[in-house]
Amino acid sequence: MRLDAAALHDLVARILARAGLSAENAAIVARVVVAAERDGTVSHGLFRLPGYLATLRSGWVDGHAVPTVTQVAPTLLLADGRNGFAQVALAAARDRLSAMARTQGMAALCAGNVHHFAALWPDIEPFAEAGFIALTVINTRSRIVAFGGRRKVLGTNPMAFACPRGDGPPLVWDQASSVLAQGEVLRARQAGHAVAPGVGVDTAGRPTTDPAAILDGGALLPFGGHKGADIALMIEVLAAALTGGCFGFEDRSAAYPGAQTSNAGQFVLLIDPARTAGTGFSARIELLLAALREAGSARLPADARHARRLVAADGIELPDSVHADLLAMLEE
Repeated sequence: MRLDAAALHDLVARILARAGLSAENAAIVARVVVAAERDGTVSHGLFRLPGYLATLRSGWVDGHAVPTVTQVAPTLLLADGRNGFAQVALAAARDRLSAMARTQGMAALCAGNVHHFAALWPDIEPFAEAGFIALTVINTRSRIVAFGGRRKVLGTNPMAFACPRGDGPPLVWDQASSVLAQGEVLRARQAGHAVAPGVGVDTAGRPTTDPAAILDGGALLPFGGHKGADIALMIEVLAAALTGGCFGFEDRSAAYPGAQTSNAGQFVLLIDPARTAGTGFSARIELLLAALREAGSARLPADARHARRLVAADGIELPDSVHADLLAMLEE
């Protein structure tokens, strides 16, 4: 069956509200869930909804949190998410952050005491649509063994980057610091599929392609060896130390059975390219992308998502079983 984005958003928001989110917060969180489903980022779309519900039931996250946002410098905002979802804190800071970046040429947001359980690109794509270059990072609970260590310390620590274009939708990418995002490993376990070699290790530190062995006591590996670990470490600094959020190894979610999110931090940086490159910025970006295509690059970041978005304009296709699951969640 097909549901248009508005109808699916209404359904997901009602499910989240009945599970313990305020109506306003449910609408914000539902927006990123539906955006991921619409654009084919299924590991962070409806697939994640049971995790949201389990986390809310556990009491680990405050569904009614009202963030506080304080300007601590001409180009710096500090947000306390009050143990709520990160998208709610970002929504509370978005207008002020954009105005600061427009006035000063750049601005940053440090949000601590927040939970992020979604794709990152929906957080920053709207900024690029408004003409900003945007970068964001979040840290997660410890899931990576790095630098030859014997236990997990760093998280999969995703990052996302968005760049405006004069001709077409923004250039956007979103990736984890691990070889494979944890959501993809979860999907592999659910489907009964092995993952590729080099993705993770089991509880004894032995390489494995069994997603269950990686998730149940094992660990993920950073992409590019120490280079990916370096990036994961940098993100712990930006998203946790700088924001006042928890490091991955400080996670306390185990005390809340069913909790699947991390109470951590998010860092967002906006830059107004008009301040440095003037009106020629868009032309320079198109020149760069044209050179990549002429060199044989068949697909650029976000191309596939934008193509799926066009298809979804006629409705988001859902298996009947998934729609039935959504209705069951609403009843429960």
